[in-house]
Amino acid sequence: MKGWKQFRYWGIFLVFIGFLGLAVALFIERQGIGYQIPEQAYTYLTGAVVTANQAQSQVPVNTLVVTDSRDPSSMLAKEQFQQIFKDMKVGYNLIDIATESFPDVKSYEKVVMLVSQLDDLDQELIALRDWVESGGYVQFALTLQKSSHLSLIEQALGIKQSQAEHGLVDKLYIEPDFMIGGGREYIIEEPFDSALKVDLSEKAKVHVSRKEGPGVLPLIWEHAYGKGKFVIDNFGIYNKVTRGLYAASYNLLGKVASYPVINGSVFYLDDFPAPVPSGDGKYVKRDYNLNVADFYTNIWWVDMLSFVDKYGIKYTGATIENYEDDTSGNVHGQDDISRFVYFGNMLLRSGGEIGYHGYNHQPLSPKSLDYKGVYSYHTWEESAMVSAMKELVRFNEELFPNVEKSVYVPPSNVLSAEGRKVLVEEIPEIKTIASSYFPGDFAYDQEFEWASDGMVEQPRIISGGMLDDFMQLAAFSELNMHFVNSHFIHPDDTLDVDRGAELGWAVLKSNLEHYISWLKSSAPVLRDLTGSQLSGAIQRYSALVPKQERTATGIEWTFDHFYDEVYLFVRINEGQVGSHVNGGTLTHLTGNLYLLKATQAKVTMDWSEE
Repeated sequence: MKGWKQFRYWGIFLVFIGFLGLAVALFIERQGIGYQIPEQAYTYLTGAVVTANQAQSQVPVNTLVVTDSRDPSSMLAKEQFQQIFKDMKVGYNLIDIATESFPDVKSYEKVVMLVSQLDDLDQELIALRDWVESGGYVQFALTLQKSSHLSLIEQALGIKQSQAEHGLVDKLYIEPDFMIGGGREYIIEEPFDSALKVDLSEKAKVHVSRKEGPGVLPLIWEHAYGKGKFVIDNFGIYNKVTRGLYAASYNLLGKVASYPVINGSVFYLDDFPAPVPSGDGKYVKRDYNLNVADFYTNIWWVDMLSFVDKYGIKYTGATIENYEDDTSGNVHGQDDISRFVYFGNMLLRSGGEIGYHGYNHQPLSPKSLDYKGVYSYHTWEESAMVSAMKELVRFNEELFPNVEKSVYVPPSNVLSAEGRKVLVEEIPEIKTIASSYFPGDFAYDQEFEWASDGMVEQPRIISGGMLDDFMQLAAFSELNMHFVNSHFIHPDDTLDVDRGAELGWAVLKSNLEHYISWLKSSAPVLRDLTGSQLSGAIQRYSALVPKQERTATGIEWTFDHFYDEVYLFVRINEGQVGSHVNGGTLTHLTGNLYLLKATQAKVTMDWSEE
C-alpha cells in the first residue's frame, strides 16, 4: 500500500483499467448473448415419404362433388375444392353434369353441389331433396341463380323468398360461435354483386352475413330438413383466400364432423441476420434521429424481442450473407461477422431458429429466365447456384454450429424449377422451402405438403406491418383451414415506402402487435413453433389417413401413417360430448368446434345423440 500511494501514475492506471473493462464489455455485447441448444419437438420424420396424394387415395369415399364444365364459376370452385378436400382428407367422387348423368346419391353420406344454374336438374333436385329429408347432407357451395328450378327446393333450403338480382359482398361478418376469430367483420378487396338476395325462414341458422343497414344479406347458413341438412354458401368468391370458409361450411355436414389440421404458428424474419441493407433511411431519421444500423440494434430488434417476451412467439431468421449482385459463382466469405453473431445468438437464445435466405439476395433463377422488368435481379448458371448455396451453408454453420438449420426462404419468394432441383440434389441440409401461399409475379407458390422428393413445402401466408384487408382475411381463413399462422417481416420494411416506411415503425409495430394479440386471443392453443418444427407438423399432417366411425358409445377415429401425434378439428353438430376421450385430449375452441389432439393411432370419444 505504501508503494501504491507513492506510485505517481495511479490515477492514469485506474482510468486504463476502466477503459479495458469497458472494451471487454463492449466485445461481449457485440458477440451477442450465448445460446444453448434447445430440445426440438415436432422435428422431421425420416424414412419413406407419404405424399398428400397417396394419403388421400387411401381415404374412404363418402362425398359426391357435382360440377358443371359449362360454368366458369363451377370450374374455379372445382379447382379450390379439389385442394380443400385433399387437405381435409375427404374421399370423393367427381361428376360433370354437362357430360354425365346424375348418379344415385344413396351410396354417399354427403353431396357438394358446385353448380349455380339448376335448370338442367329436374327429378334430380327432387330426389336430392328427398334424400336429405331421409338423413342426407348437401352443401350448395356456389351462389345459386334465380330460376324456376330453384323454386322447387327453396323451402327445403330455408329460403322464404329470393330475388333475381344479386347483392354486394364487400364485408363478411362471422358469427362468434362459428369460426375461430369470429365475432367481427372481414373486408373483401375488389367486391362485386356476388350474393343472391334472399329472405330466410326463422329455422335457418345464419353463420356469415353482410350487414345491410337494417337488413341482413345471408352469406352462409344451414337449414335442417327432415333428418338431414342443407348448407348454403352464398358469397361467390372462389380462390385461396376463402378456403377456410368452405372448409367450415363442409364441416357443418354430419352429426359429428372432423378433419386434420396442422396446429402451428411461425414468424419469419427475412434478411435477418444480414449486413445493413442499402435503402432510404429518411423515415428512420425522421422518427428516431438514428442511422439504419443503430435503429436496427437499439429500436427495431428490441421491439421485436418484446413480442417474444410478451406473447411467447418464436422467430425463424433467414440469413443473407451479402447484398452483392455477383451471380458468377465466385463466392467469398463474409468478413464482418459481428452483426451476424450478435443478432443470431440473441435470436437463438430467445427460442428461435436460423434458416437460409441466400448467399446474396439474387433468387435462384436460370440464365434462360426473363424477369420482363418486374425485377432487376441477375440470373445464374446451375453450377454458380450450387457454389453460392454451399457457401451460405458453410457460413451459417461457422457462425451457429450444432443448431437446426434446414429451412430455405427464397429471396422475394422467387424460386425456379432449376433452383429447386439444386436445393434437393445438392444441398442436403435444406429440408424445407418456405415461400408464398398466394400466387404472384414469378412467385413460387405452395400448398402445405410433404413432397415426393422429400422436401417439405411450407407456404407463408401474410407479411409485414401494414396487414391490409386481404391479409387479415387470409390469416383468418387459414386459421380455420389448416389451423396455421405464418407471417414474415423484413427489418428493411422501414426503408421501403411500398412496405409502409412512410407510416413509420411505431405504426407498423402497433399493427403487428395488434395482429399477434388477436391471434393469441382467438387461438390460445395454437402452438408457437420454429420453421423446422412446423415442417415436422406438416409431415405428420400430410401423411395422415384418418377414418371416423360411429360406435355404440360414441365416435372412434383410427389413423394410418400415424407417428406420434396429430390434430383434428371436430365439430359437434348434433348430440352431446361425454367427459371421456381415450387416446387423446379434446379442447374447446368456439361454439361447437373443438381441437382433438391424438396421441395414439386410435382415439375414442364418448358422444350421445340425445
